[in-house]
Amino acid sequence: MTKLCHLVKLSAGTDSVESLAAWQDSVRARFTDGLPRHVTRMWPKREAEILAGGSIYWVIKGQIQCRQRILRLDEVTGEDGIRRCAIGLDPQLVRTALAPKRAFQGWRYLSDADAPPDLPKGRETETPLPPELAGALAEIGVL
Repeated sequence: MTKLCHLVKLSAGTDSVESLAAWQDSVRARFTDGLPRHVTRMWPKREAEILAGGSIYWVIKGQIQCRQRILRLDEVTGEDGIRRCAIGLDPQLVRTALAPKRAFQGWRYLSDADAPPDLPKGRETETPLPPELAGALAEIGVL
């Protein structure tokens, strides 16, 4: 049985889950299948573990705030002739419990055991706490 693994990635240029969704909506219209994608230079070595049901967890304002299921990994070639990995994502953004995460380059692997849980039904539409307050509460284990 294949172990499950996720990716964690900074969502550069976005300041909320809503702004990430809006950006993805504007980009995914360019593709015939309508799926959002994240294109990266590196191909994940743990492909089988990721495709066994993994997600990409998005870090926004220093906190993991949401995730998207990874549907596939496609090879694409940029205008510069360099091969890259296009991570095909489920359009649905699933809010998670907040988890502090320091800045880093690229993406990192995230074990299933270390992934923050999804917010319970009904809480995903609550107005989120300010990121600074949520971060402080998450650091001390209150959230």
